[in-house]
Amino acid sequence: MWIQGFAGALALALALDGFAEESKKIQDNSFLLEEAYNQEAGVVQHIQSFMYMRKSKDWAYSFTQEWPVPDETHQLSYTVPMVRLTDPSNASGIGDIVLNYRYQAILKDRVALAPRFSFILPSGDYRKGHGTGSFGIQTNIPLSVELSDKFVTHWNIGATYLPNSKEPGGAKAGTQGYNYGASLIHLSTEGFNLMLEAAGTTSDVVQADGSKIRERTFFINPGVRFASNYSSGLQIVPGISIPIGVGRSAGKYGLLFYLSFEHPFGK
Repeated sequence: MWIQGFAGALALALALDGFAEESKKIQDNSFLLEEAYNQEAGVVQHIQSFMYMRKSKDWAYSFTQEWPVPDETHQLSYTVPMVRLTDPSNASGIGDIVLNYRYQAILKDRVALAPRFSFILPSGDYRKGHGTGSFGIQTNIPLSVELSDKFVTHWNIGATYLPNSKEPGGAKAGTQGYNYGASLIHLSTEGFNLMLEAAGTTSDVVQADGSKIRERTFFINPGVRFASNYSSGLQIVPGISIPIGVGRSAGKYGLLFYLSFEHPFGK
């Protein structure tokens, strides 16, 4: 089934590419990591991703919209997630919405750096495991470096703080978490890229008695992405990857679908 899904996505991309009229390099379209490129002036991006974990049958969907304010120096965005967890609720619902600000600190030659600050809203139902039940803050620092005309690497490190994170029974405690990762992108062509990501997290998890334990995850994520560009300025980027758990996440694996629409707005 996964192979059929991949073949279908590839066929769609190739069909769309037949209508493309302009060439534009793929940027800011990683899956588990952030690339350090803000939206340029007059261009908005709509990003969707869907990840399904094979053994647990959990899934997560997210929609992100990114806007330049008013140009690529400053960017505002928001992310709305939907999740389904077999444990503890076996129910689907909205997760915690995240509001983001990103500053393009460096965009020179082959290096880009764009620190992000985010505000987390407790919109997910913590009783079903869909959210934390707490307002929170998050930071992430993405660094992108073009090694050559064919290879680009991306690096992320970040942290999350939730002062009143709740477990499904209602016990709460302040929690901290950290994320890190790196990727290598091969620009086979401007419209077709091979990708290899590695991403991990370390986070506090509140227990029923109010105590905390540390949980760690680590995944490698090989995938591909392809772009279709149009004379109107529209760029469509579908992608597919296979997240595979390593270390404490060993035995976990899934399938991730990505789809982005980027186009000009206004005059």
